[in-house]
Amino acid sequence: YTGMYIKEIPSWVNLHYLLKGEMITTNRPHEIPVKAYRVLYQKMFLWFPSLLYRFVLKNKKYDVEIAAIHGMYKELLSSPQKDSKKIIWIQNDIFNLKEYTHDVIRQLFKFDRILVISDKLKEEMLKIAENDQEKKNVIKIFNPIDKNDTLRKADIEINDYPFNSELPTFVTVGTIYPQKGYDRLLNVHKKLIDEGLKHQLLIIGDGYDFETIQDQLNTLGLQDTAKMLGFSSNPYPYMKKADFYIMSSRHEGFPTIIAEALILNKPISATDISGIKDLLQNGKLGNITANSEEGIYEGMKKFLTQKNITEGYKNQISQTELPFVLEKSVEHLQKIIDEA
Repeated sequence: YTGMYIKEIPSWVNLHYLLKGEMITTNRPHEIPVKAYRVLYQKMFLWFPSLLYRFVLKNKKYDVEIAAIHGMYKELLSSPQKDSKKIIWIQNDIFNLKEYTHDVIRQLFKFDRILVISDKLKEEMLKIAENDQEKKNVIKIFNPIDKNDTLRKADIEINDYPFNSELPTFVTVGTIYPQKGYDRLLNVHKKLIDEGLKHQLLIIGDGYDFETIQDQLNTLGLQDTAKMLGFSSNPYPYMKKADFYIMSSRHEGFPTIIAEALILNKPISATDISGIKDLLQNGKLGNITANSEEGIYEGMKKFLTQKNITEGYKNQISQTELPFVLEKSVEHLQKIIDEA
């Protein structure tokens, strides 16, 4: 499909499209047949992998095959190119996904290297490893973030920032799915407003749950203090203008947006999900809360009532050499590929 960031791929990268068309993130009735066709089309290549290599990849030989998301593991393991190095990059906490049973996860050890995005994921994978070589093949790596590009985009002028008042503003960015916890975020926002802690909330993103969350916002009477902007290919100017970043997710993979919020030196309050402790260095660079509505409430209240804490986080961030910058991550990945 045509991804939202397709234009940012350098011209020297050769693209082979398995499917074309816009990415579908909703379940609107007219989109269901298209989604069904895409699923069947992809299944065909899973069942008959030689067709993929013959008609899409033109029988070209590849030295390295990387499943950049864990859901692609079957496709790579069934590859007819038996001599290629095979690497899987686990971006989500698969141990919280019911379809990833012990037997399924054991299949991942057929890869030459298993890349994970947090210490927690690495610890869980090591528990399942059956020998020293399998343990050695599990490697933690940060997703690369282009710091300079993020800062450049954050400086772009915007004319649709929805708030004009001087009230403190929380911002959050993500696809509008139940896993993001925006339902409980709105409940917390309402509770704090009712307690007299005035502030504003900005939600940036789209997804199949958008209308449900917008309806909840309206039902709670939060139209003046909470806004949903929909999808933005460049959320960084909004993040820069806001005072705090809030993450209310129930579960995540590697929360890239948290890394970008750190680059923008934003005080962060985030639920304790996979990757958060690694990114926030166990609370040194941001506030880590219980993964619950009460935890989100305590985090936001702390930021609204204790300015010294948020200033402390900003100082710590500015003095810390962030480990996920592009150059370091690319160098690490190249070393992994060379040694696989």
